[in-house]
Amino acid sequence: MLKSTKSYSKRIKLTRTGKIIARKPGQNHFNAKERSRASNSKHQSQRIHMNNKSRSRFLVNM
Repeated sequence: MLKSTKSYSKRIKLTRTGKIIARKPGQNHFNAKERSRASNSKHQSQRIHMNNKSRSRFLVNM
């Protein structure tokens, strides 16, 4: 049995329809000096596009 890549599975969420949703990168620290528009845009999640080959490789058990 293949294992899913844990680094991917912790950071993404698979919706009921099969879409992959993830957080935008770069929002963990150094956000105090950013403008409010930039920091607010990071709170929106973004959709990741994967082809079937990479989806079967990284998301085996999802």
